[in-house]
This record gives sequence, C-alpha cells and structure tokens, in this order.
Amino acid sequence: MPLIAYDSVNAAAFQMTRHLRDDDLATWREAIGRHFEPQSGMRLLDLGCGTGSWARAFREWWPELDVVAVEPAAAMRERAVFQPVMPGSAEDIPCEDGSLDALWLSTVIHHVPDLAAAAREIRRVLKPGAPVLIRSAFAGRHEAISLFRWFPEAVAVLDRYPSISDAAAAFATAAFTTVACEPVSQVTALSLAEAAAGLHREAHTPLQLISDEEYVAGVVRMNDAARMQSGPVIDALDLLVLR
Repeated sequence: MPLIAYDSVNAAAFQMTRHLRDDDLATWREAIGRHFEPQSGMRLLDLGCGTGSWARAFREWWPELDVVAVEPAAAMRERAVFQPVMPGSAEDIPCEDGSLDALWLSTVIHHVPDLAAAAREIRRVLKPGAPVLIRSAFAGRHEAISLFRWFPEAVAVLDRYPSISDAAAAFATAAFTTVACEPVSQVTALSLAEAAAGLHREAHTPLQLISDEEYVAGVVRMNDAARMQSGPVIDALDLLVLR
C-alpha cells in the first residue's frame, strides 16, 4: 500500500499545488536531456503520473515522443491534465515487453511497497539500455527542501522513504546499474508568502503523516518567516538515473 491513499481531496490538493510553472521546469528538462535523447517514434512512460503535469511537459518539450501515462489512483486519473492515463502500478505496468525507450518516476518510489518487484517489472517493459529516470526526495537528503525547515518533524517521515542506496540496491536486483545521481534545483514558488498562502497539507505526504499539532506549529513558523523573507523559494530534488 502507498504511504497515503489518494482520494479526491488529496488529488485536488495535488493538482492545485504540485504543478511547477512552465518556466520553472527548465532545469529539469536540461537535466533529463543529459541522460535521454528523444527521437521520433520513441516511447516514454510516466509511471505514477499523478495529475499528469510531467506527461504534459514531456509532450510539449518533445512532440516527436510518444508519451504513455500510467497512474494507480482513480482520483488522480480523473483530474489529469494529460490524456489518456491508463490504470496500472509499478508492479503491474500495462505495457508490452521491451516496448519503452525511457521510464520516468516523479515523487513515486516512496509509495511503492516492493521496489525490487517494481524493478523487475520495469526491466520487463524497457528496451535494453533504456534509462530509468527517478525524481525524488530521498531519505537523509532533506536539507535542500525548504518545507522541512518549517516542519522539522516531517524529516522523520522522509527518513522512512527509500534512500538513494536503497533504490539503487533494489534496482540492482533486476540488473540495473546506477549511472548518475544529481540534485536539480527548481523554483517552487515566487515567494515564501506565496508558498505559505498556497500550502495544502493534503498535497504533501510528509505533512499528512505528522500530528495536527506539529502541522499547526509549522504553519505558524512558515508564515512568520514569510513576513521577513523575500525572493523565490528554490528547492532541489534528486534525479537518479539507472540503466
């Protein structure tokens, strides 16, 4: 089971707050492009696509690419800004053997109960040498994510996520090798005040899994800081690449 169940409330909050602006996706496009060169007829799977913002971005960046989207939660599929989205999961991907040229997993792997089983299924659907591109917050790597400054209790939740070494080891059981791992910066909000005003607890797994008292205290800290801090909120998640 995933750490949280994505019902209509969670899906709505995710759609409202977890889609990066087009301009703020540039660093991710550049990072992905270092490991994947799209060509006409290639197929990329966005696995666990949520409400579809990354699948939409891939289609807009590389129109020659056939983008396939899979999402297990019906509430997410119903709100997706990309269509079609097929039902499926990391352990049961609705694609043929050796039919994909790349696979994208964005903030998904902490919801996968058996990463080794998922790695075997991903190996099945990928062509030889095709990259697995994992965008994630990993255990032990909270320092570059501003949310944990205001909600320090949520670090303990993050540390329940797979670490980079955990993910690499799980994929190694399916003969994947780690070829790169790099932090990628992104503008999460134009200001901390904007981030605070738009915060939805339901959109963030670590915030859902702390106590109500801890969440309220964090909101107070965040709003207090927002009155003093100017400039954009810049966070960094890791891009782990395996082949």
